[in-house]
Amino acid sequence: MTENDFQKYIEKYAQEIQGIKESAHSLHASVNQTYDNVRPYSFHLDMVTESVYKYGHCVCECEQDVLPLFFGAYYHDSIEDARLTYNDVKKIALQYMNEKQAFMAAEIVYALTNDKGRTREERAGEKYYQGIRETPYAPFVKLADRLANITYSFKNHNDDNVHMAHVYRQELPHFLDAIDAHSDDVRFHLPETMLEEINKLVHSVNQEKSNAHLSLSF
Repeated sequence: MTENDFQKYIEKYAQEIQGIKESAHSLHASVNQTYDNVRPYSFHLDMVTESVYKYGHCVCECEQDVLPLFFGAYYHDSIEDARLTYNDVKKIALQYMNEKQAFMAAEIVYALTNDKGRTREERAGEKYYQGIRETPYAPFVKLADRLANITYSFKNHNDDNVHMAHVYRQELPHFLDAIDAHSDDVRFHLPETMLEEINKLVHSVNQEKSNAHLSLSF
């Protein structure tokens, strides 16, 4: 899809996208979820969705997929963190789109929901990544989620963010390989511009500062 066409669809469905945004914000506020312990969780949801606005045209196949793509970004943590079920997610999606679109939207959210586990590795194991690779638009939304987290962690230097910046940097090669479906289907693509943005961040001056801070903390 061309960038111009994608922007036209964003304008066409602006009311629905705004409704999805407000609904997702309210949902996470209702369970008192925060981001970095100091920001409303809506801050993170908006960062993730910013990538849809910027790069969605690189992966969006058709007009009918625009709303599921935005919904997936805004609701990607709703099952994992906001106590919704798969059916809850689909029911909400049906308020903004048709049955086929709502199914696609719910599948994205489900694919991005971590497995049960005691550690980070158990929660995001091979089964989890396989689900992402097999679900249209899930690799893109997961990449948008990671870009948002990396951007925040590398630019905010409290102890938790310095630690997570180190984790994200160490995980990056495996992470990118794990979500890459190696498919000719555009819906599974990882936009090169996003990958470049991530690589630029992890090799930035902020990374050097984060590493120095991390070394001093041990």
